[in-house]
Amino acid sequence: MNLLIIRLIIFAVLFFAGLKLYRMYREWKLDREELLESDETRQEGGQMVRCSWCKVHVPENDALRDRGEWFCSSAHRDRYLQEQPPNEKE
Repeated sequence: MNLLIIRLIIFAVLFFAGLKLYRMYREWKLDREELLESDETRQEGGQMVRCSWCKVHVPENDALRDRGEWFCSSAHRDRYLQEQPPNEKE
């Protein structure tokens, strides 16, 4: 009878230790997934492109494209296209 109680205590200790380790692993895994998701949202802007007027790099999703050139704003696009010779505008 004494041996049965000792085995039961050992089993209970191992069970609770395993449960604690599982909870720690699950929390670590959720933290890691959140970190990866935040990295993905940071990279959602896409590839970086350079404004033809000011040479500043902006995400492709935020940039404007006109006649094969990238621009960071409509004002820079208009200024760039105004300064181009007439034969290059077409």
